[in-house]
Amino acid sequence: MVQVKNRHVSSYWIKRIILDCSKRANTGHIGSALSIADIIAALYSDVLKISSPKDPDRDRFVLSKGHAAVALYAALYLKGWISEDEINNYHNDGSTLGVHPDHKVSGIDFSTGSLGMGLSFGAGAALAARLQNSSRRVFVLVSDGECNEGSLWESVIFAAHHKLSNLTVIVDLNGQQALGYTDEVLNLSPLANRWNAFDWNVYDIDGHDTSKIIETIKSLNTQTGQPNVLIAHTVCGKDVSFMEHRIKWHYWPMSDAEYQQALEEIEGKYEKSIL
Repeated sequence: MVQVKNRHVSSYWIKRIILDCSKRANTGHIGSALSIADIIAALYSDVLKISSPKDPDRDRFVLSKGHAAVALYAALYLKGWISEDEINNYHNDGSTLGVHPDHKVSGIDFSTGSLGMGLSFGAGAALAARLQNSSRRVFVLVSDGECNEGSLWESVIFAAHHKLSNLTVIVDLNGQQALGYTDEVLNLSPLANRWNAFDWNVYDIDGHDTSKIIETIKSLNTQTGQPNVLIAHTVCGKDVSFMEHRIKWHYWPMSDAEYQQALEEIEGKYEKSIL
């Protein structure tokens, strides 16, 4: 059971909750969730301006990579926007916390999971903010596998045409997708060049360096000019040795022994920064 009281949003707690929830529910997408845990930690600790999930001028966040929703749920729980009962009911029958995010959950603005569609929501939300003269920003996290989708590139073109400077995309570039390595399925390398060709401001970053993620986003011009994209280089299954770079952990659940090893490795890495 997840029992984390009065803890700040951090990479450790998000990864710990990912492991706990995934093991209890006996479900997969663990590697995908660990891949974005540091990005989620950066966003929800020191980037997103959200005083309340009901504030109309709050920043919007779209997890287009919907199958990694357990990482997002961990952040929402740590922020106090969903309850302990809700997080412990993850993926149970009747739970609002499914494998993919649902807008009925407090703190989630858009239901996602059909890959390639989240950026359409984000571009629309960014244009709506402009039309309403709101200072709110929009952040969309997409997977590198989603960049195989034509609908994503339609939104890329739309956002650049309308100069949606208040829109920032983060690409989780872990090099993997459900059935193989992305360069073998459909090679788009170097991905930064693709986004640059569509007139986006492009930044290559380490997707596991939370300080650098925060620093880069805070340096962006989100008032005028072109939209921004961060190409975040990540590792699927980050910080769990037997999961890293393994296609298996896109779907596979953990055994009891694997869960214990994963916990030990996460706690060993972060033991000095847990409290």
